[in-house]
Amino acid sequence: MEPGLLFVCIILAASLLQTSTGFGFSIMATPFLLLLFAPEEAVQLNIILSILISLSLITKIRTDVERALLKRLFLGSIVGVPFGLLVFTFMNILALKLGLGLLLLLLTSLLIGNVAMKQTPFRDVVVGGLSGVLTASIGMPGPPLLLYFVGTNMKKEVLRATTLAFFLFIYTVSLVTQMAFAGTKAFVWQSSLVALPFLFIGLFLGQLLFKRLNQRVFKWFTYVLLIGTGMYLLIESIGAIYFR
Repeated sequence: MEPGLLFVCIILAASLLQTSTGFGFSIMATPFLLLLFAPEEAVQLNIILSILISLSLITKIRTDVERALLKRLFLGSIVGVPFGLLVFTFMNILALKLGLGLLLLLLTSLLIGNVAMKQTPFRDVVVGGLSGVLTASIGMPGPPLLLYFVGTNMKKEVLRATTLAFFLFIYTVSLVTQMAFAGTKAFVWQSSLVALPFLFIGLFLGQLLFKRLNQRVFKWFTYVLLIGTGMYLLIESIGAIYFR
């Protein structure tokens, strides 16, 4: 497939997924964008487009946001972002991906086995912190939130709205922080403009899909996403280490 066509397909599929579930753009887009762009370009492109998606949707679904939970996620993420920036700038991202992939597979297996978890204010803050670390380092805040929210059996409407509101905040903080400390390229912004029409088509289709998803289908959909993400991170990191 031509790189331009692949880019369009990635943006369409990822934006549809993000709109219909409230998460998933970075989970789907980042692995494939890494095939087309340098890691720092792929991460920043993912962050910019995720901000645009959240801005486009948040006014329509803001009444479903659980505000007390959102505040605790904000608090944790503010602590997590600086650590994520250190990973992005200095540390071994391959090792982080490998660990995250293993953790995702383990925790998703527990969720499928009906191992539930109780939501507490402290856990809300911790999950926000982990998301902050992953956003600033690899542009992928969704897995900790998704594991936590599905494990607490949160309603899909609340999950989608609260996640999108949090993404709008954490992605903006991460982008500003990266630009300040690591810089950005004009090519990233140009690619974002090219992606816009396809992003909005995906948003429209995703809204239609969301109305057709019941809670049970929604939950199993998230399991497939988590397992797929974990397998990708595992295979990609092992492959990169092995073929160095």
